[in-house]
Amino acid sequence: MKIPITRSEAIELLKSQNPETFDFIHYLMSEAVMKEVAKKLGEDVESYGMLGLLHDIDWSITKTNLSTHLSKAPGILKEKGFDEEFIKTIVSHGYGFEEIPSLNEKKRATKAEHILAACETLTGLIYAYALMRGKKILGMEIKGLKKKFKDKAFAAGCRRDIILEIEEAGLTLDELFEAAIEGIKNIKHDIGLE
Repeated sequence: MKIPITRSEAIELLKSQNPETFDFIHYLMSEAVMKEVAKKLGEDVESYGMLGLLHDIDWSITKTNLSTHLSKAPGILKEKGFDEEFIKTIVSHGYGFEEIPSLNEKKRATKAEHILAACETLTGLIYAYALMRGKKILGMEIKGLKKKFKDKAFAAGCRRDIILEIEEAGLTLDELFEAAIEGIKNIKHDIGLE
């Protein structure tokens, strides 16, 4: 995957759309988790990080009409010089959502698609668990996160089936949890966690 812009430029691009604080936290968490998973799998850390950072590039401009989410992303990314593979991977994290009719019937097929979908979805569960723990990521253990994962009432909107797609990429759930906790610890101050 070709990465035509720097991380700083990607951050500026996201900020130019005036994202809400919570949305920006989600972008940073997704980037951090993707980077750790890339390290674990021997994939390109920069590309995976950029996928996580920019996966919701059109969220600020489409969230009031959810059915249009990811319809503006290809144009924005193409204009910045991203290749088709990168763009297709970004759009794929919306596959299978009834709220996005144009993507509802599509299925993720590549390793990167499964990883992005699993990682960005997992951030919601981890953030909710960290808040429950008094905004603490430090000391969070796989065992506790697994318990929250199994409790369908906790962070009920978080789709566990998508997180489980990590197994399609060759990682176990425990390995994903470990990488995710580690990645988020690295940015805890940037996202208001301890």
